[in-house]
Amino acid sequence: MNDDAESILRNDPVMATLLDEHEPYSETNWSEYERLCISIINQQLSTASALAVKNRVFDLLGDVTPDTVLAAGEAELRDAGLSRTKVEYMKNAARAFRRNDYTKEALAEHSDDEVVELLTEIKGVGEWTARMYLLFVLEREDILPLGDLAVRRGIEQLYGNGGELTRDEMREVAEAWRPYRSVATRYIWAEYESD
Repeated sequence: MNDDAESILRNDPVMATLLDEHEPYSETNWSEYERLCISIINQQLSTASALAVKNRVFDLLGDVTPDTVLAAGEAELRDAGLSRTKVEYMKNAARAFRRNDYTKEALAEHSDDEVVELLTEIKGVGEWTARMYLLFVLEREDILPLGDLAVRRGIEQLYGNGGELTRDEMREVAEAWRPYRSVATRYIWAEYESD
């Protein structure tokens, strides 16, 4: 985390406590396509279920690339825990990645909204998945993924005394974190996962 981000986040007393108590949530350095597949697998699953399915699918495929996903049979992928729909989504993403360049370098000049628009053209990639891509693959600094249940629950626990907050109220809380809402989100995840 850079000094500017730390300085801004420490202005929020709740966030300052998180900075002192946690390391930010981080992940393995996945390839662009692997990370998109992880987001597809994670859709509408609990963290534990998603991790179990991801591990079985990645073990089955070995190298997770558009070619290995397209070569894999539907039955094998279903046996690893993917639904029929998610098999279709991963294969759609594989075909899209074969046609277009979605690397960090290729999307560097695109705005966040443009990236979301490009990615959501792939059937099976919704706004939440595109925002995970912005955050984890493109490493954009100011992403607030309110489509993520853990982020919403974490904000509610920390800023709403566990009570429900509207998304507008959550956006208002997160205004104090601009332009480093991605960094703050990683600390929200770290706190949420520590419970």
